[in-house]
Amino acid sequence: MIANNLQAAPSASDPVATDFTRRVYCVLGLPFDAIDTGQTVQLLLARARDGERCFFSTPNLNFLIASGQDPAFRDSVMRSSLSLADGMPVIWLARLLGLPFTERVAGSTVFEQLRAQRTTPLKVYFFGGPDGVAQQAADALNADQGGMRCVGAYSPGFGTLAEMSTPAVIEQINASDADLLVVALGAKRGQAWIEHNLDALQTPLISHLGAVVNFVAGTVSRAPAGVGRFGLEWLWRIKEEPALWRRYWSDGVALLRLLTTRALPGALAARKARAATAPPVLHERDDGRHYALTLGGAWHDAGLAELRAALARATGQRRHIRLELLADCSLDSAALGLLLLLYGHQSKVGAPLSVQAQGAEARRAMRLQNVKFLLEGLDGVATPSTAPGLMTPR
Repeated sequence: MIANNLQAAPSASDPVATDFTRRVYCVLGLPFDAIDTGQTVQLLLARARDGERCFFSTPNLNFLIASGQDPAFRDSVMRSSLSLADGMPVIWLARLLGLPFTERVAGSTVFEQLRAQRTTPLKVYFFGGPDGVAQQAADALNADQGGMRCVGAYSPGFGTLAEMSTPAVIEQINASDADLLVVALGAKRGQAWIEHNLDALQTPLISHLGAVVNFVAGTVSRAPAGVGRFGLEWLWRIKEEPALWRRYWSDGVALLRLLTTRALPGALAARKARAATAPPVLHERDDGRHYALTLGGAWHDAGLAELRAALARATGQRRHIRLELLADCSLDSAALGLLLLLYGHQSKVGAPLSVQAQGAEARRAMRLQNVKFLLEGLDGVATPSTAPGLMTPR
């Protein structure tokens, strides 16, 4: 049931619109797009041709674990235009939860396929990496004379966010007229730097692809495809960069904890949610300043069209959104994924979000999927990296 006199959804060209048509799923606290490598490459090429902004994140197991302790890092993924499952442990967790993920979409593989294709020649700018390595990567790429050309490289060192974001730095990147900006500052700093400068940057495609600069420069060799396919790339990375063993050990221990306390109970809960047959119920109310959404019944992957449209309408302008989940409401990973996009949108534009869950079923799903933060809502205070206008097209 939908109330009358509701505003139309924003057009796809709206620079601050969130795309609720994305086939996105919640996997233990983060949204992931169910998209394969080929589809990703074609989407990015289309965005580059159109000069349309796409900030894409490539969360792996380390992202997944770190985001549980770092809300700003977590939110940067939810505010991204695309979230790729870059890690076999993420794929394993998704499949355990019964989600339709077919392959790992590694950021480095996406880069190599963008580099190899010749239909849409791309200009790339390397920002970050160890001193001098970005320039080495630029020289190696340009010597290859393939379909990708490097038009700039800069290693900012280990300064503060402000020191790496001066007007001169941003102007240098913009003046290069790059189609793709590859950032390599370490995952947390890289995501933070991108969000801090996204409004000022004019490059259509932007991503933190930390290892890519080293791979292109030849300072670190990438694992053979078979090693990555079996989820053993971490062994190869330790061989290449021995200091990484501490991170992988910590991530492995955290993965075991996630499996026992979240993923396995979540898999059982997901089966129960898929078996729920209560018809979905949706009520909307718009008074201009506030938009209220009330959900009841079972919301499953195959029946989310009405919810997608409602969320697009609700976010058509900057305002307080109130979401109430009735006592009989159950949400699967696809429905929770859409709520993560809603959370990301509201934080991006600095607008309040209030979420209430009356029933134990919805609360349990949020706990097992590590998204209880949704119930904390947002106060609508924008930060410099989440102010309106972040999605300004080129």
